[in-house]
Amino acid sequence: MSESSHSGAFSEELLLSMMRRRGFIWPSFEIYGGTAGFYDYGPLGLLLRENIRNAWRRIYRKEGLFEIDTPCINPEAVFLASGHVSSFSDLMVECGGCHEIFRADHLLDADISSLSPDKVASLIEKNNVKCPRCGSMSFSNPVPFNLMFRTQIGPSQGKVGYLRPETPQGIFINFQNLRRFYRDSLPFGVLQSGKAFRNEISPRQGLLRLREFNIMEAEIFFDPSRKEWGSLDCFSDEHILFLPRDGSELRLTPDEALRKGFLLSQAHAYFIGLTYRFAVEIGLDPLRLRFRQHRKDELAHYAIDCWDLESEIGNTWVEITGVADRSDYDLKAHHKSSGADLSYFRKSENVQSVSKLVVRANLSKLGPLFKSEAAEVARAIESLDPGKLLQGTKVVVKVGDRDIELAEDCYSVVKVEEKTSGEKIFLHVIEPSSGLDRIFYALLQHSSENSGDRTVLHLKPTMAPIKVAVFPLIGSTRLIRESRNIYGSLLSSGIEAYYDATGSIGRRYTRMDEIGTPFCITVDEDGMRDRTVTVRERDTKLQIRTGRRNIVNTVMKLISGEKLSSLGKIVEREIEEESSDGEDDE
Repeated sequence: MSESSHSGAFSEELLLSMMRRRGFIWPSFEIYGGTAGFYDYGPLGLLLRENIRNAWRRIYRKEGLFEIDTPCINPEAVFLASGHVSSFSDLMVECGGCHEIFRADHLLDADISSLSPDKVASLIEKNNVKCPRCGSMSFSNPVPFNLMFRTQIGPSQGKVGYLRPETPQGIFINFQNLRRFYRDSLPFGVLQSGKAFRNEISPRQGLLRLREFNIMEAEIFFDPSRKEWGSLDCFSDEHILFLPRDGSELRLTPDEALRKGFLLSQAHAYFIGLTYRFAVEIGLDPLRLRFRQHRKDELAHYAIDCWDLESEIGNTWVEITGVADRSDYDLKAHHKSSGADLSYFRKSENVQSVSKLVVRANLSKLGPLFKSEAAEVARAIESLDPGKLLQGTKVVVKVGDRDIELAEDCYSVVKVEEKTSGEKIFLHVIEPSSGLDRIFYALLQHSSENSGDRTVLHLKPTMAPIKVAVFPLIGSTRLIRESRNIYGSLLSSGIEAYYDATGSIGRRYTRMDEIGTPFCITVDEDGMRDRTVTVRERDTKLQIRTGRRNIVNTVMKLISGEKLSSLGKIVEREIEEESSDGEDDE
């Protein structure tokens, strides 16, 4: 919700204070001094985070995508193939005064991804950069630091492994299983949501830069000649701010962006539209969202194009989702490295006879040389491109993390004739990848209004961690008993509810407004006589009186979007709403 939608100005300090005090997030390991880049989700934070995740699941399940779950720890071979071992690095420098380590791009406040370490060092010196901690202008030469957490799988002689820095590699590795699951029907898509890990050099931006974080990714597979999904007509009312790499700013529908040539495929346009719709549906402010195209020198090693959905958070624009065209990079990389066939057979109507060169391993030579590894070496040889081999020369193949040199008699290049009703191709991938923690924080910020010394969260009912609170107006035994009965009925119906009988009714309303609870039920003496309760709406502060018997159904209708006024008689009740100083919540 836009700041301009409410009378109160936004205060990040008040929001962060509320998040800690009310149990949304806490810094991890606090009793041991804390560790940068780690946060715990408290009870309310976890409920909100999972509401966001479940909304994401629902929108993609409607597209026919299924979800899988794969390990967080992967053997090194996976990330050697994906390019993360060689390419997933940031430049770091050490302060000569206090010896604090910093990311070079953070010191320069600039994108330096295309610059050499020497050029970065020159920029630091030229700009008279000072250490944020001690003020020194002396820094070490920038050196690359790989951001993956390295570990060991098994005891002392175990394999090298890494905590995954992203979730899609588990999907690509399972390509043939997924292809069979979808019965070779194209296009198809797969979801994965879970933890990812990056050993950030200097994580000093709260939830925006974490070492352990939550990610939600979809990988959608296409025949490269037919990169289409659904119809762009369903986004004809979505006028999105696009920032192409040419520096222009245009408000366009996804279809218009495609027709103007800013997007490479209809599928890319579709999932940009779907990503934007999800963001708006959960409650992010459309006026504080934009899609920015990566510059060519900014693209990840696996992408041919990428558009970031950026959200205005505070006074800066922050990426919350990247929608990348990964082309066939990943499937080709794992096909080559593993020796497994990760191609797709594209059928044609006519049977054709084709001749081609293939590499054949000489098992009679490989068996005595490599024994139990002979089959793995043979697969590596036969995955080589025969067009790039000269018969009678030595070759080097990669098996696991080793390079093995093979003599010319270990293989042969032969010409074979095949009858085929199609051809093998490598599928292309469109990937919308969302940072759940960043979306969580953006949603809290976009929904936050400050009035005096208190915060109101204008969360949508579907997103609010607590949907409804139940209060006895006063502490009489029968009001408490009836309130608890209603509270129990709500919980039994699967509605996240909260019971509170402490403090004045005004203070209880204030506490619920602060955590985004959209509705409050109050049980009073008038209601005990005519079997009714009052229901208060957070944003309008209107109240209705409605029957107790159907209160669960009434709350469900309110959560689904029905108007409060349509479900009961509006009543007048002046309640002095009190500021929340937190003293009664310790």
